[in-house]
Amino acid sequence: METKVIQIRDIEKQKDDIEEAAELIRRGQVVAFPTETVYGLGGDGLNETAVAQIYEAKGRPSDNPLILHVNSMAMVRELVTLIPEKAQTVMNRFWPGPLTVILPKSEKVPKKTTGGLQSVAIRMPEHKLALALIEKAGVPIAAPSANTSGRPSPTRAEHVKEDLSGKIPMILDGGKVFVGVESTIVDFTSEIPVILRPGHISKKQLENVLGCEVLMNQGQTDKVPKAPGMKYTHYAPKANMILVLGDDNQKVVDKINEETDKEHQEGRIVGIIATDENMEFYHGDYVFSLGSRQSMDEVMLHLYGTIRQFDHTNVDVIYSEGFVGMEQEEAIMNRLMKSCGHEVIKV
Repeated sequence: METKVIQIRDIEKQKDDIEEAAELIRRGQVVAFPTETVYGLGGDGLNETAVAQIYEAKGRPSDNPLILHVNSMAMVRELVTLIPEKAQTVMNRFWPGPLTVILPKSEKVPKKTTGGLQSVAIRMPEHKLALALIEKAGVPIAAPSANTSGRPSPTRAEHVKEDLSGKIPMILDGGKVFVGVESTIVDFTSEIPVILRPGHISKKQLENVLGCEVLMNQGQTDKVPKAPGMKYTHYAPKANMILVLGDDNQKVVDKINEETDKEHQEGRIVGIIATDENMEFYHGDYVFSLGSRQSMDEVMLHLYGTIRQFDHTNVDVIYSEGFVGMEQEEAIMNRLMKSCGHEVIKV
């Protein structure tokens, strides 16, 4: 299959290109497109054939639920049987934006989309191209990240091409995303809201808006995951990756250099995921920065692209700094822990 790549730089002037993508979705095919978080691999979320194509293209287990992307509350009401007051409150505050809510599904939503569950994950993206595509398609678009399952999520069209070229008919290239990690997922199917996946919108922000406790569940205890990313390996580079954690920045730098020197003695090539403040102190063969520790937004935006960057080197192992006690720590550490398969050195 040849994958057509269309650059979208002006939504108004390129309505025909967006309509071409929307027509593919209406016909039950899949299209990669940008959201504010990461690029998504989209298909008609109410069409089981399209949903099966998403799973096939990604190599994704079919018990991993998909998020339905919508462009209106009217579309939401067709997909659910109930919108609790707390869910409505956060949707009013954070939509469009990087927040996914889990609600009881209506009969309209096939269980293939929800991984067999009676609940459905829904969000309204903030990206104008994503909203235009949903509007033209006229259906809720199921869209996990547009990458091979287990790989770092794509934040540029080039990342999508690396993983899915020849597997999908079209990529809409809308340039770089502007958040960089997937949406916060909050389960509203019980009385107390539960964060199933941390993201750009933090626990503290949700609690401030709701005026009540919000629980955090980053683990997976059920046989069937209730949200994307709860059960399987995610965000992993090709090389083995190790996370180094500690409260003392200097001790973290020293430990990474100590491990790097040991790797060099064994003839291994070392990559290091650093921050601007520590870049110059490392002994690694490849040292890439996520940005400044003073800006967690910057770190999130660069995270996946930096991890992918090592795949274009010959590194044997990657050591990464951690982010403990920082603003939006939950989202960044969630991704880093999964990228390294929970292989951690504590100092």
